[in-house]
Amino acid sequence: MAQSSPWLIFAGSIFLVSVPVFVEAPLVRHAPWLSLLLSLGWLWSSVSLLNSPRFWIWGDLLLGFSGSWFAGSIYWGWFRWEPLWHLPIECLALPLPLWCIYRHRLLIGSWFAVGSLLGTVITDVYFYVVDLIPQWRQLMRVDAELAMPIFQTAIAKVQTPWGGTCAVVLGGFLLLAGILPLCMKRQQQGLSLHRWAFSGAVLSTILVDSLFWFAAIAA
Repeated sequence: MAQSSPWLIFAGSIFLVSVPVFVEAPLVRHAPWLSLLLSLGWLWSSVSLLNSPRFWIWGDLLLGFSGSWFAGSIYWGWFRWEPLWHLPIECLALPLPLWCIYRHRLLIGSWFAVGSLLGTVITDVYFYVVDLIPQWRQLMRVDAELAMPIFQTAIAKVQTPWGGTCAVVLGGFLLLAGILPLCMKRQQQGLSLHRWAFSGAVLSTILVDSLFWFAAIAA
């Protein structure tokens, strides 16, 4: 069926990582409770689609997205000033997809959630190894008109040989992690769609990070 096309799942995963970043980020900053309540909306939509014989695959994918949105709303709404809390809070919903993977159930959404979290982990690792954590904390506490000097300091660190090398190494790791599942021997379509969901979530991290990078340079 068209709605179960691997490329549609791949594109859907990229959309659910990339586009909501630019929606949730401003929403959670000004209306964190609304963003958190939207998690229930995504969950309700997921359950509704899961009960549909035609669209259950999209319900599966949306379920993984719901957990990511929920954790992101909590962190960016109330804890964004402290980077050390980022990964622990982003992992709040992780037990569910891990349990589903162990039970071989809801694999599309579960692997999407794992891929999305992997991208988050690698991005955070880059912030730590390039020493961008001080700028993270500062940016979360200042008004937009005062952010330019902080951006310039961060960009200067990224443009050093060490910053560039780390970007290439970690970006290469993400690229490899995203492409390898697509190169594996193709199985029955219904059993391999989770690979496309995982790869879409991982590769979209490179896209989102690149967009933020270009936006920082242009600012």
